[in-house]
Amino acid sequence: SQILKTLMGQGEGAEQLILIDFRAPRVVITLLAGVALSVSGAILQSVTKNPLAEPGILGINAGSGFAIALFISIGQINADQFIYILPLISLLGGLATALFIFVFSYSGQKGLSPASMVLVGVGLSAALSGGALTLMSTFDRDQSEFIATWLAGNIWGDSWPFVWVFLPWVVLLIPFLIYRSDVLNILNTDELSSISLGVNLNRERFILVIVSVALSSAAVSVAGAIGFIGLMGPHIAKSLIGPRHQMFLPIAILIGAILMVISDTIGQMILQPSGVPTGIVVAVIGAPYFLYLMYRTRSV
Repeated sequence: SQILKTLMGQGEGAEQLILIDFRAPRVVITLLAGVALSVSGAILQSVTKNPLAEPGILGINAGSGFAIALFISIGQINADQFIYILPLISLLGGLATALFIFVFSYSGQKGLSPASMVLVGVGLSAALSGGALTLMSTFDRDQSEFIATWLAGNIWGDSWPFVWVFLPWVVLLIPFLIYRSDVLNILNTDELSSISLGVNLNRERFILVIVSVALSSAAVSVAGAIGFIGLMGPHIAKSLIGPRHQMFLPIAILIGAILMVISDTIGQMILQPSGVPTGIVVAVIGAPYFLYLMYRTRSV
């Protein structure tokens, strides 16, 4: 009851400060990041027709991380002062990575190869992660600490200004993707069927990947390089309600948000007072699930 009073503006000053100014924005950011990453993973899995695809595995997160590391290496930059710039820098890094993947996965005869996209993405992810670590060797202590915790998936953008910057990305892009559910369903069929239904495969894949990259880039710019949410959310949703995007995308949104909040809560409770980065907790949960999916995919 005291929490409700505080939320309604009737709490004491200290309670108001702790709940409204410190706790609430972190919870909202965590929820939004879980939603964005889960939907982004669902789109990438449909476009590539690979059940193991997600922003982290395809290298999108690594591209965003490298771009942010490069941005910070320009000078003595306090990331908190560039709240409106970092999501754009992250997006540019993610889009550049996606463009690279498109170029090296495209064949003049066969068009865009989903299998090649995954292979190129995995290799590019390793290269960009190595590049970010190399840049860290030139940083001062504060810069190195920021990038290290960001790469570990630390939710550092936990204040209301970050919420207002991140929220429009989710509010605008996710309804668009749900609106395109019919196209996503068609992309899950074989290519001949898709073409016979009048779908321009390369154009639709390009648009959907760009929107997916925008969602994941916005998420990792405030929540750090968190993987596996885009893998677990869609798969759990499909297992519950089936593969039709109109049905499972809303469930994937809910599951992604829940997984992120649970992981962040567990991380906050471990090794007080600093806690454990949310990305590490998610990895501990997600890595076994990834291995399970690999085993199940190979056995099918």
